[in-house]
Amino acid sequence: MRVSTLKSLTLFFVEVVGYREIFWYIVTYKNVQGKTPRERSIICGQNLARRMDNKQFQGKKALVTGAGKGIGRETAKRLAQLGTHVVALSRTQEDLDSLKFEIPSIEIVQCELQDWDCTRRKVQEIGAVDFLVNNAGVNKLDRFLDVKKEDLDCIMNVNFKAVFNVAQVVAAGMVDRKCGGAIVNVSSTASMRGLEEHAVYCASKAAVDKLTHVMALELGKHKIRVNSVNPTVALTELGRMAWSDPAKADPMLARIPMGRFLEVSEIVDAIVFLLSDQASMIHGVNLPVEGGLLTS
Repeated sequence: MRVSTLKSLTLFFVEVVGYREIFWYIVTYKNVQGKTPRERSIICGQNLARRMDNKQFQGKKALVTGAGKGIGRETAKRLAQLGTHVVALSRTQEDLDSLKFEIPSIEIVQCELQDWDCTRRKVQEIGAVDFLVNNAGVNKLDRFLDVKKEDLDCIMNVNFKAVFNVAQVVAAGMVDRKCGGAIVNVSSTASMRGLEEHAVYCASKAAVDKLTHVMALELGKHKIRVNSVNPTVALTELGRMAWSDPAKADPMLARIPMGRFLEVSEIVDAIVFLLSDQASMIHGVNLPVEGGLLTS
């Protein structure tokens, strides 16, 4: 290839992509060399947060439920890093206190989401919200024939009814203020595939998916975007314990073409993207984040 041609292609690439993007490509490539897949995922997520235009998040308020641990906690931290005023809601005060200690700017609210009336009151007290991440969720493994009523009620109360309740209060405020907003409901690939001993969990997440569709249909005219993210197994602290046994993990991994489970940062990336202006015409979508699991 002639030098002049190479120079022209280089200048064209710089013009299209931009110096800022090229800089981040180089930084990311350098930082991930010799790292494990988990470390690479975390580094890429951190660089994405730095690269994203923070102005679209600054001066905004986000409510994140289930923010004491795992996906919710990391989402709250990422949004705070982007300049959002984050309200972290969890039922466990100890988890909230540790999050507040880690990032003092985060506002914390202790709430038992199974209590419908108390939840509505506390969410109303939070005031105007621009972004909502409905993340709180629970599960208890049991075969369909052995599921107890109290377990059915608990899982549906947290995984579905609380999503409905919190979103109803937040969306009503968005409609009244006429300023739009974005809502992300954290669902699961379990809504799309049956899993043994997950009868109630699968049903609760399927309900979240359909609720997301109806919310999108009804709230779109108010400039409120609603989507869900549907991850497969994520390596949260609990996820690592639950899937540490190769006898359990290997059959699931064999169904994932990418050959591994998700890092939490990869789910947070999807959530933040759906909240951002870059997803301005993505609406009513159940977004799988699953390494190709649903193709198998």
